[in-house]
Amino acid sequence: MPNRRSRLKPIAFRGLMLLLASALACGCGRTVLVPEDAPIRIGPGTTGKAYLLIDGEWTISAEKIVYPEGWYAVPPRFVHPEDFLSKERPGAP
Repeated sequence: MPNRRSRLKPIAFRGLMLLLASALACGCGRTVLVPEDAPIRIGPGTTGKAYLLIDGEWTISAEKIVYPEGWYAVPPRFVHPEDFLSKERPGAP
């Protein structure tokens, strides 16, 4: 009859291997930190939902959209929604 210690060894070994594999897999992704106030440029094949300004309210799109490569995404402080709400925009035809 095997003793308790000999039964725990395979379980402990499997647990250790699972923990090691998980730790190694967590480091596989690449994270790029962008300063909070920096605009970013959209890369190829970027899709997602977007907020649309409809009747003065920000509404999230129902469907995903494709963002054109090369467009810029800027932090909210770069945008002045009141400029979009005005009927007479400076420089508008």
